[in-house]
Amino acid sequence: MDTYSAPERPRIPNSGPERLQLDAWLDFYRATILMKCDGLSEEQLKQRPIATSTLSLLGLVRHLTFVEQVWFETTFAGRDVTEYYKTAEDRDLDFTDLDSDSVEDVFARFDRACALSRELALGHDLDEMGARPRGEREVDLRWMYVHCIEEYARHLGHADILRELIDGATGY
Repeated sequence: MDTYSAPERPRIPNSGPERLQLDAWLDFYRATILMKCDGLSEEQLKQRPIATSTLSLLGLVRHLTFVEQVWFETTFAGRDVTEYYKTAEDRDLDFTDLDSDSVEDVFARFDRACALSRELALGHDLDEMGARPRGEREVDLRWMYVHCIEEYARHLGHADILRELIDGATGY
């Protein structure tokens, strides 16, 4: 891989039912993390431009892959899975072990995790409770959507800063 090429971001409808809005915003943010990686080399994707932090753009993609898995596949669908980029001994591997998978594999896994999340949520009512609590939390699908949108938005703020420090690129 010379540089990563992100797909285009979907448009967000200006009106419509709640489910349409939630799906659109989550897909927009999923595409935005990829847009923040667009045109960067493997070295740049792995760069940690803040000396006191383990954050990198590739680490954020790995972390958001885990977020997709833990909320939709594990919590909502109740599946037993091996968590992406986590072990019992080290819960921060998504940020610290950037060389365990190729960059291409990280982006492919992210794409698969997002597609599976969409598939698992499809046709389910937003009021449907998750099959498995996450810790002490029993939450419905609506809560998971809102939480994932919040999680992406928070990490996209990090991605904005990282990208600007890497090559000066800014923009929404």
